Amino acid sequence: MINTIKLELTNTITMIAGYVSDPNQRIYWLYLVAAFMMTIGLTFFKNLPLKQAFNIKTLWHKSARQDYVIFFINRLLKNLGIIPVIFLMAPVAIAFLGWLENNFGTVGFIQLPHWIIVSIFTLVLFVSDDFTRFLLHYTLHKVPFLWEFHKVHHSATVLTPITIYRSHPVESLLYGMRSALTQGIAVGFCYYFLGPTLSMVDILGANVFVFVFNIMGSNLRHTSVWLSWGTSIEKWFISPAQHQIHHSDKRIHIDCNFGSALAIWDRLFKCLIYANSVKDPKDINFGLGKSFSEHNSLIKLYFLPFYNGITINLKKIKKK
Repeated sequence: MINTIKLELTNTITMIAGYVSDPNQRIYWLYLVAAFMMTIGLTFFKNLPLKQAFNIKTLWHKSARQDYVIFFINRLLKNLGIIPVIFLMAPVAIAFLGWLENNFGTVGFIQLPHWIIVSIFTLVLFVSDDFTRFLLHYTLHKVPFLWEFHKVHHSATVLTPITIYRSHPVESLLYGMRSALTQGIAVGFCYYFLGPTLSMVDILGANVFVFVFNIMGSNLRHTSVWLSWGTSIEKWFISPAQHQIHHSDKRIHIDCNFGSALAIWDRLFKCLIYANSVKDPKDINFGLGKSFSEHNSLIKLYFLPFYNGITINLKKIKKK
């Protein structure tokens, strides 16, 4: 028994270490270095105070320490199979392709140069993934039962690059299902029209668009380093500053800027706010307000969302 526990802990630590060497993970070492270099640039060209850019107290804040523990626990739960993957991409792709053929018949593949097929497939994967990520994020905020689980992420009172992994296992499960369904449908759709010679434009194994998004300071989104790209760019792409606004404890801010990379979804849903709407970034307080204490312990953080969610549904049933 003890040996089994040691093995699982070792496997979990190895899994976590692998995140730093995997270009598909947000904390890949090159993305972290890029964020660091951008921060250095901001201290010189935008007069960003060094204390704000490199604050050791933030990295060892109680909220940040919670992030690290949640990151480890969730990886352990995943390693143990307690957070299952309900759908796998390949079966979804095959099932969706079969559905298209059964309902619309077999069509001849569109004849295009291979480089165009590859470009279309890469773009479809990126845009569909970004849209469904936005849609799930939006739903997590708007459905009271699901908001109880997403509150775990928003309860962080300081932001570090590890905060991206601060999520309740239920939310992690939903995002995993979304990813498998989205990729499966995208692959099935492109196979139906473009044929079996599908491949993705990648850099080090990551979708080229995802790589560029991450190298352009994605890790600064979960920090207090204010990086705005200006309104003309922010109407198309979500800047780190815009995501920090989303983590503000003000309700008007929490319900905006749901997008991951593209800002067009927030514009369509009329919930996009630009960084210049904030006069002084120092006025932004992260979290859910000073009075919020539901997640001041790991036990509450993991189990209280279930209780609150059930209570909300029971109240709705009583009203009916």
